[in-house]
Amino acid sequence: MWSGWDVLLLAAVTIGILLMAQVAIVLAARRFAYPHQSWVDLAQKPVLALVSQFVAYGIVALYMILLLEVKYHARFWTAISWNWPGIAGVSFMGVGVLMLGLDLLGRFLPMPKTTPFDQFFERPMDAYLTAAFAITLGPLMEELFFRGFLYPVLARRMGAFWGIVLTAVPFGLIHYLQYRSWSAVLIIVLVGVVLTTVRAVTKSVASSVLAHVGYNATLMVLTAWATDGFRHMEKAGVFLF
Repeated sequence: MWSGWDVLLLAAVTIGILLMAQVAIVLAARRFAYPHQSWVDLAQKPVLALVSQFVAYGIVALYMILLLEVKYHARFWTAISWNWPGIAGVSFMGVGVLMLGLDLLGRFLPMPKTTPFDQFFERPMDAYLTAAFAITLGPLMEELFFRGFLYPVLARRMGAFWGIVLTAVPFGLIHYLQYRSWSAVLIIVLVGVVLTTVRAVTKSVASSVLAHVGYNATLMVLTAWATDGFRHMEKAGVFLF
């Protein structure tokens, strides 16, 4: 029922809120917790970045709900095709686990030795907070936007095939700043293809959320296991690109 303009506005609102939330959290942290640290150092603290993202996603989720329920007078979960799969949802988490095979492509592609994302795993506490975010709010909000809002618009105009492809591409591109690697982006685009296919076949955003959680959770568990509880990140290898 919503248009492509609604999706573009949602993307712009999300970017704006993420930036404002980060500025607000850094200002508050410098005022009350880290008065002697520079703005640049605070902006790079993983815990503050995670807090700002958590706050921003909460505001964006409220905007999503208001967009559908106020502007279009529709029930949010029905309109985005949430369609909880019940006990069968466990199988979609299994699809997420199987997607880990795509990460093995990293062994055959030029992958960076270090990435900006590494700073979130420099301390075990930051790593555990990042892992918790990666299997909860992170996949939920990404799926709501890409598979809940963007895919239906593209599929309606171009058909399911191009809807899947053109949903997966921006999904991969938004992760470029995390890894600064086009090889990593390619792998994430392929993950996006699988997730959007799950959404298209099942007509359920909840199913793609479960598959996304299964994928991220498997990455986090294997990385924690390989690095002795995130204490020796040099052993992470392919798990975090």
